Amino acid sequence: MKTKKNKRWILSYSIIGILLIAFYYLIELEILNPWEEYIPLIKKLSLSLFLISTIFLIGKIISDLVKKQNHIEGDEYNLLRIIRFLSITLSLIVVASFLFQNLYAAAVSFGLISLILGFALQAPITSFIAWIYLIFRRSYLVGDRIQIKGFRGDVVEISYLDTSILECNGDYLNNDKPSGRVIRFPNSLILREEIINYSGPEIPFIWNETPIQIAYTSDLKFVENCLIEATLRDFKTRYPELSNRNHWPPSVYFRINTYAWMEAVITYPVEPKDASGRRNRILRLALPLLNSAPEKVKFPEGTLR
Repeated sequence: MKTKKNKRWILSYSIIGILLIAFYYLIELEILNPWEEYIPLIKKLSLSLFLISTIFLIGKIISDLVKKQNHIEGDEYNLLRIIRFLSITLSLIVVASFLFQNLYAAAVSFGLISLILGFALQAPITSFIAWIYLIFRRSYLVGDRIQIKGFRGDVVEISYLDTSILECNGDYLNNDKPSGRVIRFPNSLILREEIINYSGPEIPFIWNETPIQIAYTSDLKFVENCLIEATLRDFKTRYPELSNRNHWPPSVYFRINTYAWMEAVITYPVEPKDASGRRNRILRLALPLLNSAPEKVKFPEGTLR
């Protein structure tokens, strides 16, 4: 759908560019001699509009090429933002050259305006500089799960001035599912706050753990084997292409529970957005294995809590 829309824009800018350049040469026809004094201005205007349409045409063509490549979602998003920014910047330069006959005067005027706006718009300018920092530093990308200043969620948009995240957990949930609320914060926040990024192509997993209460009389080795078997089985089903690697082996440790029971805690790798789902799948696989040997595993039940 987006590719078709992009092609429509390419076709539109191409037609507009052809019409403008044709108008630029047709304006010199003798039939238009009565408006001879306006012809230089009209020619300059048509040439400026032609250059602007050409700039946006090239931008759309490059964007179309970027979308056809196998880029990470966040990288593709940033590249398209940069192309759009450069197109707008070059178009503004064309507009400035049209408005000012003298480029030196245009540069001086632009410098004075920038100086005035710099004092008046310090916060937006700082956020824009932070956006440039984000592009090159790649602190987070669209699709990443991040935490910054108590906000946690999945990045859905990185604009020139602010970032939008789809909140997970939050005030109404106790799991890692999206809450449905969108949080927006200025990009300048990243320059003075630490960023926790749970996602990334280099390290696709974070570590999570799930405790299960058992009695002291349980066969701890049997419990450990059952939990590891369930975790490995789910990992192989979920990530078959990674099942032969041994970079993320699960482990089990035991600790004393406050209410006089022991806890068997399984620690395992998980994608940040799949934390709740993986915990449920592991429990669904592990509990039948543990319940299959009631003489080896005792659970809190009835008055034995």
